[in-house]
Amino acid sequence: MKYQNPIISGFNPDPSICRAGDDFYLVTSTFEYFPGVPIYHSKNLVNWELINYCLTEDEQLPLQNVKPSGGIYAPTIRYHDGIFFMVTTNTTAGGNFIVHTKDIRGKWSSPAWVKQKGIDPSLYWDDDGVCYFMSTASDDEIPKRGIYLSTVDPFTGEMLSPSRLISTGCGGRSYEAPHIYKRGDWYYLMLAEGGTEYGHMETLQRSKNIYGPYEPAPNNPILTHRHIRNPIQATGHADLVEDQNGNWWLVCLGVRPIVPVFTLHNLGRETFLSPVVWNDDSWLVVGNNGTISLEMDGPLPGAAPTDVCRDFVDDFEAGTLNKHWNFVRNPMPERYLLANGAITLKGSEERLSSPNGHPTMIVTRQKEFDMQVTADMRGEIVSEQCSGLSVFYNEDYHYDIFVTHENGEYCVCLRKRVADIELISAKHKIDYKGAIRLMVESEREWYTFFYEADGDYIELGRGMTAPICTECTHTLTFTGTVFGLFSEGGEISFERFSARVTEQ
Repeated sequence: MKYQNPIISGFNPDPSICRAGDDFYLVTSTFEYFPGVPIYHSKNLVNWELINYCLTEDEQLPLQNVKPSGGIYAPTIRYHDGIFFMVTTNTTAGGNFIVHTKDIRGKWSSPAWVKQKGIDPSLYWDDDGVCYFMSTASDDEIPKRGIYLSTVDPFTGEMLSPSRLISTGCGGRSYEAPHIYKRGDWYYLMLAEGGTEYGHMETLQRSKNIYGPYEPAPNNPILTHRHIRNPIQATGHADLVEDQNGNWWLVCLGVRPIVPVFTLHNLGRETFLSPVVWNDDSWLVVGNNGTISLEMDGPLPGAAPTDVCRDFVDDFEAGTLNKHWNFVRNPMPERYLLANGAITLKGSEERLSSPNGHPTMIVTRQKEFDMQVTADMRGEIVSEQCSGLSVFYNEDYHYDIFVTHENGEYCVCLRKRVADIELISAKHKIDYKGAIRLMVESEREWYTFFYEADGDYIELGRGMTAPICTECTHTLTFTGTVFGLFSEGGEISFERFSARVTEQ
């Protein structure tokens, strides 16, 4: 059965997957965004619905003063004896922790902190019910980087055995994202190696003892695109699941460069799916002998339509904020009011460019290269206020179209922030009568900004995609472009938001 990759587009990296009966659940990393760790549900592994988040309370997810691409790294989701467990790392507040729930659509537990250090934690339950915890770590007593394994109580986080070094990878740098699986008499240890950039790869080892020694697969790396031209690059950080029919599947991250021959991407690391098989020697073979493609074929566990709608439209009529909206770091609830078919943003002195700040903004992921985004805004604009629509990567990289009021005149402006440079690149005086529609049209290499006046769209200016791509940021970053509704220095309401894919 044919299907299209990515299965979850836009900024959704480090996927982890589990199955409960006929239902599949998948989580991804969120870094400085709140709420943390989205949960997607599917019956067929291709159509995914965002149903909840694992971390929805400040107590579960403190993100104060978190730098861009700090916060939550690489979650793992597992289902055991009727309970869902999610383990992850808050890299800037506490380290590794586990949360759990019986109701995946409900509230998750408070964090159970685990003393074992490192990142990319994972859980594995053996046949005897013992729960193992693994991470990429350097133990205090054995200061050698590697994959460490211990036994834990998954409800309290208490370590029940010392950490033991079980692997130092298969020769690639940055060996991380460990997952253990068991098939027959073999324990399989799957790792990401080569770094999460364009040398990324997935490797496999096995042993008949969970503590090793592990022997590497003869076909390593079992997944990589580092050696080929392909519209998908940086593949790796994978997880496996066996479906109810006995077929095995792999989810992984990858990126789609804005131009296939160049190594720049802005959508973030996305989630891809590949069928896998076990060969006669009980080693794993991924996809097309270790590569994947935008269109693939496999024995999906359920029928899947060929086109998956990635549009998002919100008229703010619901009593709660749609799950597709996120905040940069922990939000201040008093700044956001849902009422009367609108969301009102109460802007403060914090700006989108405030270092490690909490801007008054709600954001949603850019899902495709070619999109048309509109925002209907109404309300009074006071002096020094800037309210509008942002194409946002992080506080140092964003393009913003907004309305302001200065010297007795209303203007619609295009502001560009790239690294340490911020400027107003375009400004039009307008006859603002309390409401306006703003629009952004995106394509692979450009964003174009418009505003509506007398029924026509007026082009305000353009911004190249390249300066707000991951590879152009001045620090190591792991996120992707989002569209945001924001207000600085004053109050404004938004009555409707639309983000539609214009080309498939």
